[in-house]
Amino acid sequence: MIRCWAICPYSGWGVSDCLAVGSGLGYYSLSSVLISQFKEVSLGASMAAELGTVALLSNIFREMFTLLGAPLLGRWFGPFAPVASAGATAFDVCLPAILKSAGDRMLPAAIVSGIVCDVSVPFLVPFFCSF
Repeated sequence: MIRCWAICPYSGWGVSDCLAVGSGLGYYSLSSVLISQFKEVSLGASMAAELGTVALLSNIFREMFTLLGAPLLGRWFGPFAPVASAGATAFDVCLPAILKSAGDRMLPAAIVSGIVCDVSVPFLVPFFCSF
């Protein structure tokens, strides 16, 4: 099994575990619960809860990074960067920051991106947890 050393070199998590955390796409209320439930069988209750906590924190940090860094992202990387950074929160929580930094023309892109990410989380997280 290939280990994911980027998160913690001594964690024992595989690449599929790290992909499951990353596929939360900012949807912290669902992805952390799904990861904890699906991984409890293969990792045990303690490691599954730990991985669920990592998923929750990574999604919260993603949202905070987008809210605080949207102006810089928009200036440095273009108007689609804050939308991409927001993930599933592009059409609700992060929408005001996206519109302020990238302009009103990004409203349709933010809504479509947020909905697509939001709908894909319940499929991606269990898919990566199954390995």
